[in-house]
Amino acid sequence: MSAPAPKSFNAEEAENLEDIEKQFAVKVVQHMQTYWAILEKVKGSSIEDEMKSKSGKERWRNFMMAYEKKVDDYNFGTILRSNPKFEYGQEETIFVPRMQFYAVEIARNRLGLNDWIYEKAQQEKAEASKSSA
Repeated sequence: MSAPAPKSFNAEEAENLEDIEKQFAVKVVQHMQTYWAILEKVKGSSIEDEMKSKSGKERWRNFMMAYEKKVDDYNFGTILRSNPKFEYGQEETIFVPRMQFYAVEIARNRLGLNDWIYEKAQQEKAEASKSSA
């Protein structure tokens, strides 16, 4: 876990260090290029099979180990929907380590792929309110 900021720290008055911002920008571009290269080599639809392969499991394990001391239960088994278009069900889920779940679900949320769940719940709530009135 990361340590909390000192009580005397004021984010509004924090100095922006240009060198740190440049280093961050370099890392962002490297990540973008790496991810794009992956997408050019692997069909998105084949990623589940790749994740389950021996080499895929090793790559995920290396990724997850970076979070060993930062995220509680980073490697705890978790259920992941194999397709964001479906609800949890026996045929629609796979068992993955917690960090793998976080990585996939954060990406889905950023892309709006899980928004339908909220929209469906709000629609059901509105319909229930109408029928009980």
